[in-house]
Formats: sequence, structure tokens, C-alpha cells
Amino acid sequence: MDLSCNLLLFFSLLFIIINPSIVQSSFRPKALLLPVSKDPSSQQYLAQINQRTPLVPVKLTVDLGGQYLWVDCERGYVSSSYKPVPCKSVQCSLAKSKSCITECFSSPRPGCNNNTCALLPDNTVTHTGTSGEVGQDVVSIQSTDGSNPGRVVSVPNLIFTCGATFLLEGLASGVKGMVGLGRTRISLPSQFSAAFSFDRKFAICLSSSTNAKGVVIFGDGPYVLLPNIDVSKSLIYTPLILNPVSTASASFEGDPSSEYFIGVKSIKINGKAVPLNTSFLTINNIEGFGGTKISTVDPYTVMETTIYSAVVNAFIRELAEVPRVAPVAPFGACFNSTNIGSTRVGPAVPQIDLVLQSSTVFWRIFGANSMVQVKSDVLCLGFVDGGANPRTSIVIGGHQLEENLLQFDLATSKLGFSSSLLFRQTTCANFNFTSIA
Repeated sequence: MDLSCNLLLFFSLLFIIINPSIVQSSFRPKALLLPVSKDPSSQQYLAQINQRTPLVPVKLTVDLGGQYLWVDCERGYVSSSYKPVPCKSVQCSLAKSKSCITECFSSPRPGCNNNTCALLPDNTVTHTGTSGEVGQDVVSIQSTDGSNPGRVVSVPNLIFTCGATFLLEGLASGVKGMVGLGRTRISLPSQFSAAFSFDRKFAICLSSSTNAKGVVIFGDGPYVLLPNIDVSKSLIYTPLILNPVSTASASFEGDPSSEYFIGVKSIKINGKAVPLNTSFLTINNIEGFGGTKISTVDPYTVMETTIYSAVVNAFIRELAEVPRVAPVAPFGACFNSTNIGSTRVGPAVPQIDLVLQSSTVFWRIFGANSMVQVKSDVLCLGFVDGGANPRTSIVIGGHQLEENLLQFDLATSKLGFSSSLLFRQTTCANFNFTSIA
């Protein structure tokens, strides 16, 4: 059976499992809308879904490469529509579960039922995990036409995993789990696209403000931001690279095969190539080490030590006229900001280019995304030393993603990116959340 037939069979099965027609008889949204806020204390990006019967608002930390939605079921999970997923069921197969909970030593409840499918929900912030029951429950979410919010729709049997309360340690205050947007069959993008028969695409646009919301849009564009700018028309595209490492070898640091990697070939600062050991930029096909991934869990870009040192030293050379000041953890290069001017795209500092599949395709990082204001008169280069042997050589973190729109096309394994929206005089907070489509 060829790949197209396999994909058709998979989505037919998934559509049957979570088909929303029992509650949405005719309306089929073209896209779905999930507002995202930035928590000022933890620097995590948070979203809220409505789940269960009766519906309960559930605050979650957004994990771009996360495998699925997991929620604390130990404390306060009450729902008349919750259903455990049986061992050897179609849902269990879709979840790629390799184990079952054969006996639960308490009265049946969400997260504790006999002969149920099990997965390993993990907190990718603290790198902790445990076994958890796979379940299904109602989730409701607002639709959108890409410009405005629309009517609320429901998925009655969305697959998720029950996590333990201790997994919430290290997450933002009030958070009850993590919402995974990764490359799996039961991540939210896959389940929503199957349920409502729209394209296997989603876009994420994180606001740099802790007082204004960014957005995740499940489905294709347009992605319209005030004042009537359709960002989808000006995206630059690069292939998404699959990390081949298996879940079994990934432990509790996330599954690299579900995460989003891109092919950075070189780095330039002010147009000058940074001398690097380029072998670190390639993923090792056996161990899964190396490469460049995109993360909403890491607040700042993390680099392998030799890459970090080369980038920082090159940046300092290009900014030699600005006095250095003592570094402020976790950053290694800080400057007196009174000597740095301001532009539409942030502090007037050297541009950093992540060069992709060719010299003409690059992700340009301007001052708003490269620098962090740590004191009134101190700006630091917002990159962090990841040590000598990290699993991934470069992790592009949240600060570098803010005010950039990223579209992930799961069907064609392609990333579309805007570079800084500040150049276009708009921001990720400019989605019109008030008018109803």
C-alpha cells in the first residue's frame, strides 16, 4: 500500500473516531482560533481550552513540539462525557501506545480505569514524566475565517492523556497541563484537521507583550492582522526536517520525531558568515542529535557551546563601539543600552541571519528578537549557552519567535515564516478578537 493510501486510511479512521457531526450537523469551520498569552513570571506561552461536560476552562502551557494534549486528571477532573480508551482499540493504535494499564488500584475515575491504553505524558519544561491513561472527552473551540472569530464548535471525542498532579511543577501558575502541537497523529493540529476536514496546517504568532494575546490558528490562511494585513501572502518557505530518533530513546525530554526541525546551513551577522563546525547543524540519523529545532518551551535560543561562542564573539565584534557591561544570567554578552539606538524593529544592533536551504533563503533576526532588556540601561544578547553535548545543537526559543508568524504545513512538511512583523507595522497582538465573523 503506497503512502497516499496509508494517509487516506489514517485520516478516514481519525475522522470516524472524533467526527463532530453529532454536535455540529452542518457547519464546517475553515479554521479554528486559540488565543495565546505570555506569562510574565515563567515566560511560558499559555492557552485556554474548554473541555469536559459541563465545559470547564483549562489553562495549558503551549508546547509546539509536544506529542499531544495532557491534563492533570488526579485533582478536580469531573466530566460526564469522559471515556477511557481501551487497550488494543483504534484510538490506542493512533496514539502509538505500547502499553496498557491492566489494573488500577482505586475506584474508576478519569485517569484510573482497568485495561486502558497508556502513554507517557511529560513536562518538557522540567523534563519529568510518568505513565498516564489515554482518554477522550469533549473540547470546544472558537472558529475563525482568518480575520475574525466565529462561532464555537465542538469535538466530542478528542483524544488526550491524563497526567499526574506532580507534572504541573515548574509550569505557570494555574496551568493544568500542556497542549502539544507536534507532528503526531493525536496532536491538536492533526485531530482538528481530521475532525473538520480542513488542511493539515496551523500558524502560530506569539506576542511579545504580557498584556496582549497572540494566536494559534488551526487551518490554512488567510491570517489577517490589523490593519488588514494578510501575512499568509508574504511568507518565506523552508522544508521541515524529520528527526528520525524513536520515542523509546527520547526519555522525558520530548520526542524529537514529533518536534519541528529546520535546515540551518550557516549563520551570518551583519552579512558576514560566522565560522562554525557545520557538522553540528546536521541531524545524526542514528542518534538523532544535532540540527536546529523551534521551541515554545525554551524562552530563549539555546546553542551548543562552540556555536554559542562563535556567534557571541562575532556579534561583539560587530557591536564593538558599544561598551560591554557585566553579564546578567542566563546571558553571556550584555551592553550599555544608552549607547544603542532604536529602530522600528527594535534596538539598532547587527542583524543575525539563519541561512537555510540556500543563500537567498534566510530567517533574519532583528534587535527586537535578538536583544533582551534586563535593566533600564542594560541590553543582553538573548542567546544561551546549551553546553557541550546537547541533544539539539540550536533550539530557537520563544523570544526569537515573538512578532513572527510561523505556518506549519504538516501535509507537505514545510514551514512558512514571516520574519519580524514589526517591519510591516503590525504585531501578533493585532488579530481582531472582538468582531464576530
